[in-house]
Parts: sequence; structure tokens; C-alpha cells
Amino acid sequence: MKLGLNLGYWQRAADDATETVLLAERLGYDSVWTAEAYGSDAFTPLAWYGARTSRIKLGTSVVQLSARTPAATAMTAMTLDHLTGGRLLLGVGASGPQVVEGWYGQPFGRPLARTREYVEIMRKIWRREEPVTAPGPHHPLPLPGGLGKPLKSITHPLRPDIPVYLGAEGPRNVALSAEIAQGWLPLFAFPEKIGEMYGEALAPAPPDFDIAAMVLVLIDDDVPRALEAVKMMLTLYIGGMGAKHRNFHADIIGRMGFAETAEHIQALYLSGRKDEAFRAVPDELADGISLVGPAGRIKERLEVWRASPVTSLLVMGPRDEASLTTVRDLVLG
Repeated sequence: MKLGLNLGYWQRAADDATETVLLAERLGYDSVWTAEAYGSDAFTPLAWYGARTSRIKLGTSVVQLSARTPAATAMTAMTLDHLTGGRLLLGVGASGPQVVEGWYGQPFGRPLARTREYVEIMRKIWRREEPVTAPGPHHPLPLPGGLGKPLKSITHPLRPDIPVYLGAEGPRNVALSAEIAQGWLPLFAFPEKIGEMYGEALAPAPPDFDIAAMVLVLIDDDVPRALEAVKMMLTLYIGGMGAKHRNFHADIIGRMGFAETAEHIQALYLSGRKDEAFRAVPDELADGISLVGPAGRIKERLEVWRASPVTSLLVMGPRDEASLTTVRDLVLG
């Protein structure tokens, strides 16, 4: 199992994680990942860290499709991959209708078709086999009825096959990952339930397909206290990260077997009863998607992750040397 560090969103200058990234590289972490929502972007911090490192892979988890055209994402990815010596892992995702329509002013419909078209265009750009054309309907190239002509990138990519990962939660989107991408980035993974939830969707994946699961890791002798941090995150995502009738995070919790609980949490959260929503998150759910407690407990729990289809752990939480070292020793042995 490979080990990565997920830094999440950059918010302010105090969030500069350069020393943490350098430490992770020295400790043998395979990758470091950044995120974006509706504030900072994912690429700029990654370039900042890439300029200061030499080995660790650099992943986006994830860049949003609606934030950039396929050509713009392909250009940024190609440039960053060149400047960092071929270390980029490009995670992309459709996000959700609240962000796509509210922040980017773009329609959210047909996310699977848009994702497929987007990835196909990027790969055409990187391959440079011929001027790029695409029939659409979401990103037609060149634009019909205009003065545009098919173009070929003036920059030769360092790698014509930059690895693409999809941030996916629904079974059909996970199946699309297995079909067209090099990896899948699940936000919430319950290792014992992945096979039941996604076994059919993942069946066509090639042997080297990377399931890079994000997991909150908290080394703490007080297990209930550690679980509270996981519950806080779940409360926000289940309750507030999505529209009432279209919340992909609540849906995935439902598919884990907590449908009624997720609906109850969301209703409490949206009615302003956030403390009650927090208290409604079950220990079983919080513990199932995380790695918390003293090191010995985490070591035991890791065996469940090793037995699952997950091939990379992207840990969230640890930043200090002692914690990063302990996690490294537990995961890599």
C-alpha cells in the first residue's frame, strides 16, 4: 500500500505546508495532494511545493471540471508536469450543482458525459498526434460557426500519458473511473464495504488501477475525543455540502447502510440544529471511515484497509514530525 499526504485546501499564508511536505518526502511518502472548492485553487500550492521538492509525487484531489476548459486544465497539467520532472497526478472531479452553478455559473447536468469528454480532450492535447477536434456537445472544438480552427499544442508534453484520477462517489462515476482513468479518489471510504458498494463498478479496472482513499488519521489515546473530529467533518458534509435533494455525500453515507441516519443529520443541520446533527453521527460510521486512537489501535485497524481494494492511503490530519513518522511506520512497516 502506498502512502500519501492530503493537505486539503489552502486558505492563507499561514497554511504554507512546505516544511511538512519536505518532511513527508524525507520520510518516504509517495505523494502529496491539494484540493479546491470555492476559494484557493489546487494547482498553485502544488506548484509551490513542487518547486521545493524533488521526488514526491504531486496530486490534485481534485480540480473541478467546471473551473476550467479541458484545454486550460491540460495546459496547466502539462506545464506543471514538465517543471516538476513528471511528478503530477491529475485528479479531476465534477463537484456538485451548488458549486458548479453557484460559483462557476455553469450547468451541472450530465456529469458523467462531461467527464468522459473532458478527459478525452486532455489526452488528445497531450498526445499531440494531430490538431485537436472534439464533436462536443459540452466542449466542441473548434467552436461551431466561428473562426476557430483545429490546433495542436505548441508545447511538447514531458509525458503524453499524465495519470488521471477521478474524484467519484456514485457507482456509475466509479465505473467510469475504472474505464477511463488510472485511479479513483474516494472521499469517504469504509474499507469493509467497498466491495459490496463498488465491486461491480470496479471489476473492469486494470491490475495497476490505483484506489487512493482519503482518510482522516488522528493519533490520540482518547478514542471518543478523536472520533468527535471525524464526526464534525461528517456533520458538515452530510448536512451542508450539497442541496437538500441532491447531496452526493449524504448519498454515499446512505449506500454504506446509514440512509436514515444521513437523512436525519441533514434535516437537523438544515434546520439550524447543528449540535444535534453532530450528536446524531454514529460512532460506527465515524470509526469506519477513519483511523483514530492510539498507535496500536490504528495498526489493528489498518489490517482491514490492507484487505480492501484500496491501494493508496492519502492521510489527512498529521502534520508534525512525530505523527507523520508514526503513520509512515504503521503503513509502510
